Amino acid sequence: MSAQSALVPTGSRALGLGFTGNLGNIDAYISAVNRLPMLTHEEEVSLAKRLRDDHDLDAAQKLVLSHLRLVVSIARGYLGYGLPHADLIQEGNIGLMKAVKRFDPNQGVRLVSYAMHWIKAEMHEYILKNWRLVKVATTKAQRKLFFNLRSNKTGLDAMSPGQVDDLAKLLGVKREEVIEMETRLSGRDIALESPTDDEDDKFSPIAYLSSDQQEPTKVLEAEQVTRLQSEGLETALGKLDPRSRRIIEARWLANDDGSGATLHTLAEEFSVSAERIRQIESAALKKMKGALAAYV
Repeated sequence: MSAQSALVPTGSRALGLGFTGNLGNIDAYISAVNRLPMLTHEEEVSLAKRLRDDHDLDAAQKLVLSHLRLVVSIARGYLGYGLPHADLIQEGNIGLMKAVKRFDPNQGVRLVSYAMHWIKAEMHEYILKNWRLVKVATTKAQRKLFFNLRSNKTGLDAMSPGQVDDLAKLLGVKREEVIEMETRLSGRDIALESPTDDEDDKFSPIAYLSSDQQEPTKVLEAEQVTRLQSEGLETALGKLDPRSRRIIEARWLANDDGSGATLHTLAEEFSVSAERIRQIESAALKKMKGALAAYV
């Protein structure tokens, strides 16, 4: 069910309140809502008492239907946030139903005045959740500043110091809070990925924000290398005789740049031929490879 079709009140045609035909279009819905009859004060009180005392759902429905035009009117004031009109109305309708449920006719207040708070509260919540992927206002004070700043700020230019001071005084907040909220409002959401499959991908945020270092296979490979370089290598060297270990360490582990001792240098040290050193080295590496297999 679409957001627009969900706006249609259930059973409204049966009540004879003016809904006819297909109301899937938002303009048709608004037109139908504006044709609904309004209640007199006496009718409103009578219906509210039936709901309160007898839990009469028909009375509740009539109270809701007669105030749908109020929701439409309030929703128009929030179109500047770029959110669908139908969604704003639908959220406002939820607030209206909450107001009808809690309305006390003995308080001497008309439902229209009481319901405005609930309708705006639902719309505010919807706007704050959907206007940005990252929330711009979380505390009650920030929410109040968010909506007041939007309504009092004129144009898209940054506010001057004088305007900031005037608005801070008007809203009773610190000028720093006004500046911070204006900064949040002036920002915009940025898509992580480019909407096209061309060269723009190279410059989209996903291209430079992603990190291969945290990719699972990379993490496992890094852990494996660490084990090989620590306990694995030490275990493999421990399986060699002293002469073989000395040759391997001198040839491969003495310098980080790989420039170890030559075969002739070690041949002089052990008083054997360079070929013999090469044979010992080859046998030692083969033995170490078998020991390191457990760490691969």
